[in-house]
Amino acid sequence: MSYENGSYEKYQSCIDACNDCAALCYQCANACLQETQVAGLRECIQLDLECAVLCRTASEIMMLDGKYVEHICKICADACMACAEECSKHAEMGMEHCRVCAEACTRCAEECVHMSVLA
Repeated sequence: MSYENGSYEKYQSCIDACNDCAALCYQCANACLQETQVAGLRECIQLDLECAVLCRTASEIMMLDGKYVEHICKICADACMACAEECSKHAEMGMEHCRVCAEACTRCAEECVHMSVLA
């Protein structure tokens, strides 16, 4: 979904990255719950869910052209990097859903860092 006509068009790339990341984090958490060794994936699942919530929140604050864009984007970037780091560990063990999630989280973190500087 594109919002080029809104007052938040300067955020569009970051909004898209946040929305993509949130969706992939939810997918990753769900896929982790289907794995046989779920206990070893607790941290990954928790970070996936927290990251998704923060990404959705950051996206919504940017769509509002909100006062706290800089702060929420910084927090979102931190959460995305933590999630990417955790997912990367599992990706090395062949979990494709974690690899895809780690890539989306890294991309989103980069966008959010950039946005927190511009805001």
